Amino acid sequence: MKHPQLRGLSRRHVAQLLSETKYDHSTGSRIDVLSRHFLGHSYKTNPLIGSADTAEVFTASFDGFDCVTYIETVLALARAANFDDFSAWLRKIRYEQGCIQWEQRNHYMTLWIRNNVREGIIRPVVMPAVPIVSRERVLNVVPGLAARRTHLRCVPKPAVRRLAAHLQSGDLMFFVSTRKNLDVFHAGIIVREGKSVLMRHASRSRGVVVEEELSEFLKANRMAGVIVVRPQGLTRRIAVANQVARLSMRRIPSSQRRDGAKRWGGM
Repeated sequence: MKHPQLRGLSRRHVAQLLSETKYDHSTGSRIDVLSRHFLGHSYKTNPLIGSADTAEVFTASFDGFDCVTYIETVLALARAANFDDFSAWLRKIRYEQGCIQWEQRNHYMTLWIRNNVREGIIRPVVMPAVPIVSRERVLNVVPGLAARRTHLRCVPKPAVRRLAAHLQSGDLMFFVSTRKNLDVFHAGIIVREGKSVLMRHASRSRGVVVEEELSEFLKANRMAGVIVVRPQGLTRRIAVANQVARLSMRRIPSSQRRDGAKRWGGM
């Protein structure tokens, strides 16, 4: 089945960014490098095109994000070896069964998590001795979508401080709303720096993608709890593609590699 082409990004732009991680096979490390690249980029409200009355357009941008498109973009890049890979992974991450329709978009984060676990892209983080509670929500905040009842499991806010020992760079954290008609109100990417636990996220209040101590975000925001998932390891295809690229570079004389770098802007 042929899917609509991804709009908004050039192949060259994606290739330049992927070149920063082409020798790195660690998913967490790739997510760390790629998510850092976008720090300071603008927060953008409603960055996607489509609604109950408007046809869905498969689009992406490196210029601005909301909290969800920031995570989706970084996660798709971390799994990709080239532009076509990135496009395919972004489609699978954003839409249920990769079907580009507004109704199939993962509008609610509990659905986003469920579908991406099913696709093998992420998995729940096992956290022994950390309490888990169940919450029920009736989701009805997206105009044009029928209300849907959902049950979710999360770490309650008072127990979040006990998560630090279980968190790794690249983990995704979703913040559970206290509202009865919404599941998750925000999301971010965890980064470990020594004993520090940081979060990178597209912040509406600050207007840009930021990095801050997770503890500071928890202090400043009311929530019912958090959900943590971990991106799955890289596929063999990515590792092989990067190995081929590395071998190809070795066969090219160093003078030609330097010329190529100049032509392609240091790519």
